[in-house]
This record gives sequence, structure tokens and C-alpha cells, in this order.
Amino acid sequence: MAATIIDGLALSREILDELRAETAQLKQQYGKAPGLVTILVGDNPASLSYVSRKVKTALELGFHEVQINRPADTSEEELLQIIADCNADPDIHGILVQLPLPRHISEKRVLLAIDPDKDVDGFHPMNLGRLLVGGESITFLPCTPAGIQEMLVRSGVELDGADVVVVGRSNIVGKPVAVMLGQKGPGANATVTLTHTGTRDLASHCRRADVLIVAAGVAGLVSPDWIKPGATVIDVGVNRIGFNEATGKAILSGDVDFAAASQVAGRITPVPGGVGPMTIAMLMRNTVRSARKHLAEQASGDRG
Repeated sequence: MAATIIDGLALSREILDELRAETAQLKQQYGKAPGLVTILVGDNPASLSYVSRKVKTALELGFHEVQINRPADTSEEELLQIIADCNADPDIHGILVQLPLPRHISEKRVLLAIDPDKDVDGFHPMNLGRLLVGGESITFLPCTPAGIQEMLVRSGVELDGADVVVVGRSNIVGKPVAVMLGQKGPGANATVTLTHTGTRDLASHCRRADVLIVAAGVAGLVSPDWIKPGATVIDVGVNRIGFNEATGKAILSGDVDFAAASQVAGRITPVPGGVGPMTIAMLMRNTVRSARKHLAEQASGDRG
């Protein structure tokens, strides 16, 4: 029997509808919309596409969206000053700097410069530390891991006590999602194994997973014989494997052999249309949550 498709597009629309209503409520209560600034340096085609989707979504939700584009030769000092200005702007509740940056700019310095309380990407070391502590310490969940967790929960996947295997150890996906799903609490409480392409006998780890999350960046890495029958497979990989001359678009592949894996897995995400839309939805959710916190604090200060 073919696996049930976990439709990231449909789930993201559901979440965005919830956020649209919450944004309207914030406007009514405080007279202000969530403020998101997206900063793009250079003209990387993939980055341009990602940012345009984020901007479009923010505007559709009714956000106060500010797009800042700078040429590739922008200095690190100029970019840091832009971030400092956004940190100080009370109408901006979320700051997103699109990565990668030109080589002459230190991504580490830029990410550290963002106010952790406006770091809606969840990449600041302080927010990653808060994630590790868990519970009420968490400010922002990194967007892709949060999207994965939300997909699992909304699809009815049982995580309590489940054997979860994560393939990939990046700071953006692998490490944080392993921490999140291993936390004590709803939508988590799993037993998590963090693996990578250097793991000895990687296939044997994958075969015992009730939930297999693959974020290694290697097209077709996971074959169907690596998948436990009936398991849930979340494919985070987005690999360009060719170009479609007819459509003018790149041909994309995940880290999992989707067609074959669909005959073994119980649930599976497609590429594209799986994790990607959820990442954007979680960015918007972080921005709304940040706005609610900042606007409440400002209102309290005004009353004081």
C-alpha cells in the first residue's frame, strides 16, 4: 500500500489562516501589525526566490513588512548598522537576514548582531541555548525543525516513546530537531538518535526508526530498504539534480528515493511541497509571537 502523503502546502495554509486571524486581533488590540524586516545582500537567484516568497506571505497576512535589498559589495559594517537600526526600531518585531551572505561578510558576526528577541529565524546562539534548556526558556524555535514537529503533530504521528532517527547534524535542522523531539512534553518525548553521513552502518540505524528525518543534503541517500515498513519519513533535502527546459525550473530531489520509499513508508513528505512551506509558516508564527510579546510590553510601559 502506498504511503500517505504529508502535504506541507495544505498544513501551512491551515497555520497561515490561524496567523491571519491572530494578526487581525493584534491590530485591533494594539493598533499595530507584526513587523518583519527581510534583508537580502546580493542577487543569488535561490535567495531572491526564498525572500520573495517570505515577503509575499507576510504581506498576505497583513504584516508590516520591510524589504531591504543591498548589492553584493555591501560592507559588513554597513550590514551591521542596518541590523542595529532594526534592533532599535519598535515597529520591527522580527529580523531575517537571508543566507548565504557574500564571502567578505561574516555570517557569525551578522547572526550575533541580531537582537535575540527579534531573531525569528531562531539561529542566534542564545536562542539555541534556550532551546536546549527547554520549557518556558524557549523564545523562538528554529523554523525548519519547528515545521517538522508541527507536521508530525498535525498528521497524528505518535511521538511519545517513538524511536526517531535524524540523519544530518546541521545547526539549522539536524541538531535542533533532535533536541526538540527529545524534550519532555507534548509533541516530543521521543527517543532520538542523531546520525550523519559518517555514521557507521547508517542503514541499520534508519531501519529501526519509527520516524525517520533525513536532512543530509545528499540526493537519494535513503533507499527503500533503509526504511522500516510503516515508518513516517520526513525528507528535508532539496537537491537540484537537473533543469527542465520546458518549464524553465530546476528539477528537485529530496534525500529519499520518494517513489520507491512511498511503497514502504506509512507516511512521507514530498519534495517540493513538504517541509519547505512549513518553514515559511513557522517564520511567520515566530514573528506573530514576537509581536505579541513586544506590543504587550510596550502597552504595559505606556500605562506605567
